[in-house]
Amino acid sequence: MISAITHISRLIRAAFVFAREGVFGAVDPSLVPPPGQLALKLARIIERRGDKQGPRISRALTRMGPAYLKLGQFLATRPDVVGFNMARDLESLQDRLPPFSQAEAEAAISTSLERPLKDVFVSFGPPVAAASIAQVHRGEVERDGIRKAVAVKVLRPNVASRFRRDLSDFFFVAHKAEAYSSEARRLRLIEVINTMSRSVAMEMDLRLEAAALSEMAENTRDDPDFRIPTVDWDRTTHNVLTMEWIDGIALNDHKRLAESQVDLPDLGRKVIQSFLRHALRDGFFHADMHPGNLFLDDAGRLVAVDFGIMGRLGMKERRFLAEILLGFITRDYRRVAEVHFEAGYVPAHHSVENFAQAIRAIGEPIHNRTAEEISMARLLTLLLEVTGLFDMTTRPELILLQKTMVVVEGVARGFDPRLDIWKVADPVVREWIERNLGPIGRVQGALAGGGDLARILMRLPDLAARSVAVLEQLETMTREGLRLSPESIAAMGRSEGRKNRWRTVALWIIAATFIGILIAVRNL
Repeated sequence: MISAITHISRLIRAAFVFAREGVFGAVDPSLVPPPGQLALKLARIIERRGDKQGPRISRALTRMGPAYLKLGQFLATRPDVVGFNMARDLESLQDRLPPFSQAEAEAAISTSLERPLKDVFVSFGPPVAAASIAQVHRGEVERDGIRKAVAVKVLRPNVASRFRRDLSDFFFVAHKAEAYSSEARRLRLIEVINTMSRSVAMEMDLRLEAAALSEMAENTRDDPDFRIPTVDWDRTTHNVLTMEWIDGIALNDHKRLAESQVDLPDLGRKVIQSFLRHALRDGFFHADMHPGNLFLDDAGRLVAVDFGIMGRLGMKERRFLAEILLGFITRDYRRVAEVHFEAGYVPAHHSVENFAQAIRAIGEPIHNRTAEEISMARLLTLLLEVTGLFDMTTRPELILLQKTMVVVEGVARGFDPRLDIWKVADPVVREWIERNLGPIGRVQGALAGGGDLARILMRLPDLAARSVAVLEQLETMTREGLRLSPESIAAMGRSEGRKNRWRTVALWIIAATFIGILIAVRNL
């Protein structure tokens, strides 16, 4: 167990770095209690002078190391926690660190694959990219006498222990904050760090990233404008991920795109429509679709890499998204409001009409405008403010989706400043709605419901038999009393009386439940 003093000493160092980089200079003193205002003034004394290029919070997090970098990236997806201004600053945070040595990478691969490096790869080059958790090398493998280029992702040495240490500090802060602040409890800071912890744990097992690649490849195998690199499972382990090397043009390489005479407006359309298909059709989407993670291959298809951050949506969330988008496209604000209530996101005691009026105030200013004229970040800010007024609870999966949509739209807008995201989204949204909410969708839903009912009916005989057995035991207990051996009686006498009483109540509740089930079965 790490002592509070250890946590505090490490957090003091972090506070010094934040103060040095001028992070506290962005805090409004009027929002801070008097003792905190004094601390802010002291922090400004040691603030670094001179170069102020780039967001201050990003510089500070980069200096603090991998776990803080990931914290910043994660909080960029949670504007409900840090606010939209801070979230926008964090979006510019680049997950780039100096690479670790070639020798360490080669040793890690040999150890993980349990083979000498020369038996695994024909060639293995220096790192081409380095991030907080892993770095990527270009290698070659030989199959049937043919050499093929591969990308090899290798975890940083000792990265897990570094993350565990810093995450323990984050948990310490979250627990203290929730103990003393109602606002921290409302934002559920402990759950925020828990979610981040689970996300990082998945990123540090490269087999899970490989599984995400494989799943998305199956989902998109028939997509005309999108594809996924192939995973080399024979050279993939917990610490190493080997996949097809992509020779396409990175979407952040505007010079090469111009030289290749790429149809940029069409490229923007592909980015938006591909993302919406994945989110709506598959319920599984790439949640880090910045230009550095997207390539254009020779066939004109988008190719995505880096599947460390993925998003999932259930059918309920997909229906919510589709109807919300269609409602804004068609200006059916009443339907947009109804969907919020049907999904259970807005409590039933609120007025649908009032909520529709609030949604109209968001939708009308953006209707018939191009992407150049629409601030999607502003739109999402207004939407969250409105839903907050109507007691809508935080939905992390929807916030991740919304933030990814902002990034995707920004990428598309870079290729076509006049792109209208609503017109581009319209065919994808309508296709999904016709397929899932139209006549075909209703038939498929009925068939799925019938399958669920059949499984329940198949279990009824076993359930009835168990219920009868419970009733017979209860009848015997009532007629003859509960029979116990002397040893059992002595043991029960030594146990805590109160605990036994509650245990007996629990047993009777279970028995009563079975009786209710049996009665329901007999009445079918």
